Amino acid sequence: MTTYTKANGLDLRQWLADIDARKQLKQVSGADWNLELGAIAELNVKKADPKALLFDDIPGYPAGHRVLACTTSNAVRLANILRLGEIDGHQDLVAKLRGRPSTWKSRAADYDPVEVDSGPVLEHVVAGEDVDVAAFPAPLWHEKDGGRYIGTGCMVVTRDLDSDWVNVGTYRVMIHDRNHVGLDMIPGKHGAIQYDKHMAAGKPFPVAIVLGCDPLGYTISGIEVPYGMCEYNYIGAILGQPVEVVRGQVTGLPFPSAAEIVIEGWAHPGDLKEEGPFGEFHGYYPGKQGVSPVVTIERIYYRSQPILLGSPPAKPPNDYSYSKAVMRSALLMDALQAGGVPDVQAVWAHEIGGARMFNVVSIKQRYPGHARQAGHLLLNCGVGAYMSRWAVVVDEDIDPANLQEVMWAVATRSDPERDIDIVRRGMGSRNDPLFVTFDTDTPFNSKAVIDACRPYDYLTRFPEVAEASKSLQAATRQKWGHILDE
Repeated sequence: MTTYTKANGLDLRQWLADIDARKQLKQVSGADWNLELGAIAELNVKKADPKALLFDDIPGYPAGHRVLACTTSNAVRLANILRLGEIDGHQDLVAKLRGRPSTWKSRAADYDPVEVDSGPVLEHVVAGEDVDVAAFPAPLWHEKDGGRYIGTGCMVVTRDLDSDWVNVGTYRVMIHDRNHVGLDMIPGKHGAIQYDKHMAAGKPFPVAIVLGCDPLGYTISGIEVPYGMCEYNYIGAILGQPVEVVRGQVTGLPFPSAAEIVIEGWAHPGDLKEEGPFGEFHGYYPGKQGVSPVVTIERIYYRSQPILLGSPPAKPPNDYSYSKAVMRSALLMDALQAGGVPDVQAVWAHEIGGARMFNVVSIKQRYPGHARQAGHLLLNCGVGAYMSRWAVVVDEDIDPANLQEVMWAVATRSDPERDIDIVRRGMGSRNDPLFVTFDTDTPFNSKAVIDACRPYDYLTRFPEVAEASKSLQAATRQKWGHILDE
């Protein structure tokens, strides 16, 4: 077993100091938790290079009770979160990320979390009648939301019934009243599997919800890690040092020692309540309001001047869509190469499709059928099949992340009759906004490959592109950047 001299408590304030030094943080004073804060954050992420926003002086709350949003919405901060070092744009970020998830998985077993007796999260402990989750400025993010969501950029810590497996997932958390919150977990997710086991045995389900820490925490708890693996181990593999945790007084569940706010309690058998509606990653509200488990909060732990970390879904681009696009692009790139597709230049899972529904790959064509091979595998590989709808294949001169270039290739290099392949009865989801139009309750959906490459059999005769060469463009930007970047 490896011996470590130091563990990492996932301290959000250290991360904020780092990105502030990089001029990646903007302070916002006086925004109201009721819709205004959410609207500011939503408009911010639609900018070309959005900064992280730290909201303070929120009406109705003490100064220092803050909300942080937009943490993962650009390449510089996401690379910093994932400890990937300096990067040169999002394609460089994707390239550096490729292969890392498999390495992190393989090393995770070496990074069990380290338990300690104290930490900043224990500065204030509230119990009994003093428990009130409304003490923190949970936003009403959008007008049509079913309530105030205190948990969006959160980590939900749970434990298996018949093993020592601790799971850490990102599930939305809505305030019902001072000591009850609704916990929405998609069926089949690891937290939901653990919950179902407890309910079948008639036992209360232990829950600790981390409402703020280093954003690496919620970034990793929001992706798929292998069944039975604890996300703390995975995070430790990224950090190269274990996560430092303390134990909750009620459930015994571990949570980061430097967390900002943690709420702890139990979901009791049969305790369900209407929750939502709340938006989804694709930008729509679900078809109908549902019921979710209710967690009765028995303890609240928090630091002085606590920071609530928010990351709500909305019409893309949203708070976390960029991070999903980068991570899924790297996984898709690896999948295509593992599937035997040669000369893949780049992949981009576009934010407009929630990093699932509209994906583009650029290739250097080597043989007849190469483009169709890449497109069909992009739609139906393991990481790409769920809710995929459009796969566009372009030549190597097209940046797959640049929608202007992609659609120019679609408009000028593809023939609708010849270059669109339809896949019927593919893998879909009831979460698809089009599901209401399906003729069946089974979530099949059709998919399409658009071959927007120059026709392989006419490559030598296809017209030349009328533009400055890439080398001339680069030299011009270097010399005339003071004009072009204004």
